[in-house]
Amino acid sequence: MLATLPATPQSPAAPAGGRPSETEAAPHVPIPGFWDPRRRTERVDLTRVPQIRFLTEDDYPPFNYAGADGQPTGFNIDLARAICEELKVPCTVQVRRFDTLTDSLDRNAGDAIIASLAITPDVRRRYEVSDRYLELPARFVMRRDTQLSEATPEALAGRSIAVVEGTAHEAYASAFFRRSAIRRYPSIEAARKALSERNIDVMFADGVASAFWINGEASAGCCRLLGGPFTESRYFGEGLSIVMRRGNEPLRRAINHALQRLWERGVYAELYLKAFPVDIY
Repeated sequence: MLATLPATPQSPAAPAGGRPSETEAAPHVPIPGFWDPRRRTERVDLTRVPQIRFLTEDDYPPFNYAGADGQPTGFNIDLARAICEELKVPCTVQVRRFDTLTDSLDRNAGDAIIASLAITPDVRRRYEVSDRYLELPARFVMRRDTQLSEATPEALAGRSIAVVEGTAHEAYASAFFRRSAIRRYPSIEAARKALSERNIDVMFADGVASAFWINGEASAGCCRLLGGPFTESRYFGEGLSIVMRRGNEPLRRAINHALQRLWERGVYAELYLKAFPVDIY
């Protein structure tokens, strides 16, 4: 699927910040910020960036998915649209299967991947990578009537922790919560069911999915987040960045410039709150 990206409306500037901080517009939803307010990006030569062909996939809401009209939408798509508007260059977005994205980039079928591709040492070795624009935290979840206030190895000693087997969450819990009983489940649905039915004390899982589940109808209001976010890069990755072919320094500089400006002008905060109206941090 190929779609031309229209312009995105601008929003009032939001307060600057480093780590997630709260805004007046959404006092209960922390807005992440990964840019230094003192940093001044260098002027970019846009004559070497005549257009941007973004590659994405459409099966990972709220990041990228097919809208009611069949067109790609979501946080990544909105961010791509805002980058193009900031740089004032024409852009397109091409939807591919997730497992074909890097091959498509290698074949010059697109210029940049914006699809929540995990940034690993191998990806950094093979490709140009933009500044980070989001972290994907892991979070603990507990039932609302559970008497816990911290998510530390000491606080959870002797407690049972549900994880999905074969995930980074299983590996992390096994490594650092050794005094807890790690209960492994074949799927996130099975882990959530065990939590809801009081078969385990807490669950450790993806923070984004957990926040949406807690605030959605499926959870029936059973649960809430416990403690803060876990963002250890060795287990949960470096966060989300835009990926480009090696040697495309003009495009990398242009995208980094656009990301910084979108954050400074509050556009990033507007797009974030649209995609994440619940607290994932």
